[in-house]
Amino acid sequence: MSGLGLVLHPTRDVTEVVGIIERWAKRHHKTLMVREQDQHRVSSCIVPVPEHEVATRADALISVGGDGTMLGALRSAVLDPKPVLGVHLGRVGFLVEIEPPDLPDALSRLLSKDFTIESHACLACDVCGDDVVAFNDIALVRQPGSGFVNVTLAIDGQQYGYYRCDAVVVSTPIGSTAYSYAAGGPLISPAADSMVITPSAPMAGISRSVVLSPDEKIRLELEPDSSPVVVEMDGLVFRDPATEGAVGINYRPNAGLVVRFDPLRYQERNQLKMTLLDLPFLPEQLRELLPEELRRTRKEIPPPC
Repeated sequence: MSGLGLVLHPTRDVTEVVGIIERWAKRHHKTLMVREQDQHRVSSCIVPVPEHEVATRADALISVGGDGTMLGALRSAVLDPKPVLGVHLGRVGFLVEIEPPDLPDALSRLLSKDFTIESHACLACDVCGDDVVAFNDIALVRQPGSGFVNVTLAIDGQQYGYYRCDAVVVSTPIGSTAYSYAAGGPLISPAADSMVITPSAPMAGISRSVVLSPDEKIRLELEPDSSPVVVEMDGLVFRDPATEGAVGINYRPNAGLVVRFDPLRYQERNQLKMTLLDLPFLPEQLRELLPEELRRTRKEIPPPC
């Protein structure tokens, strides 16, 4: 392994974590790269390169942030998948495994190839003629105050039904814990190759989630009476409000490679997070539920959410 690409959270302070990576790289004589737009956020020892070259020139990527940053790193390498190591700076992360104190050991294990790869699928989408990929979900969302999303659903070219709702969310298995879950959709095992379509606040038409096989092709087409619709990709706005057009969606397996050091521990931690998501408590309130001896050592216990 000769070079590592850094993918940084767009707004959070990443100085401490980047410093850990930089010191490790110096000891092991490894090159670090970052996109040119982030050059001012790192030291001069890190090589700035054009955004589209970070993934192609690196042997592996290090995502410093939360799940959103991790998804961006995966999207950047979708044409030539590279292992992506996630370093946690977010709140509730389901993709990111490593905490900053564990980073030096994780980098050494990455160097010695002492890890496993968790393969992730993406949604390859044709949005009105533009190609885009989403690792969590793609959503057609109404413009606030202007009515409902009215779209028809076709599967493998056959009309299936229609939606009249606030949003239509199509997600991968890992995306089933995100927008789709918040809209009432089911949790899909990461081991299952499938897609799930979930309407948010349905008023008419299909009112429940639909789970499809990876071989089926989805087409969502706006009806003439639809309100202006925004297209979101992994939570980011990809297309501004429009009242006409269609989105074609295909499932693409093995599109992203995530580095895992302890898959069982990672799975157990995410199971705990899922149970906490439904509790109406703030992190500090949850700490008060702990025994007194654990509360005294709360600095050693990461916030549950």
